[in-house]
Amino acid sequence: MTKKELEAKLAELKSDYVRIQSDLDKLEYVKGRVSSAQNQLIRLEEEIAEVNKQLYALD
Repeated sequence: MTKKELEAKLAELKSDYVRIQSDLDKLEYVKGRVSSAQNQLIRLEEEIAEVNKQLYALD
């Protein structure tokens, strides 16, 4: 992947992370099931870390 592609992917992942985090906050407020959202956040954190590694390797 090129640097631009990685940066676009990183922006998309961060956007997804913020959206899911907001959903999680809402679920916690209404005492909903949060485990699925938490698992998605963990997965996104791992993907963000991997993309950051790839970007660092390009520099």
